Amino acid sequence: MPGIQEIQKDLSDDFSLLVNWEEKYEYLIEMGMDMPAMKPQNKVDKNLVKGCQSSVWFDVQCCDGIMVFEADSDSLVVKGMVAMLHKLLNNQPAKDVLETELSVFEELGLWRHISSQRSNGLTAMVAHLKAAAVDCLAKED
Repeated sequence: MPGIQEIQKDLSDDFSLLVNWEEKYEYLIEMGMDMPAMKPQNKVDKNLVKGCQSSVWFDVQCCDGIMVFEADSDSLVVKGMVAMLHKLLNNQPAKDVLETELSVFEELGLWRHISSQRSNGLTAMVAHLKAAAVDCLAKED
């Protein structure tokens, strides 16, 4: 299983092949559409990310210190960002999730090309997953 840094590099390489932001948005949306469907019964308040304008859910499980999750959003662009986080952090050690700096969003210039509400939402999603990593590590002790 590739690590988070390797996945970030692969994502950065994939996006660098795209010529303009219209193509990058299309690719982001495609990533969201290709993501595995989240079970409807897991779209509950406890899995809802606070601080997102769109509805975003992460159902995170901890299996021997590894974070495993399914996720979804009701917005196509946001679901693409969710898909990036899913690709980066799903099936990764909670310790790595907690310690990683997700530089790929800055490298891609995503922060400059999304609205402030989406930027705040992305920050909230990362914080939600890092909090889940803390919980996961606490269960392992």
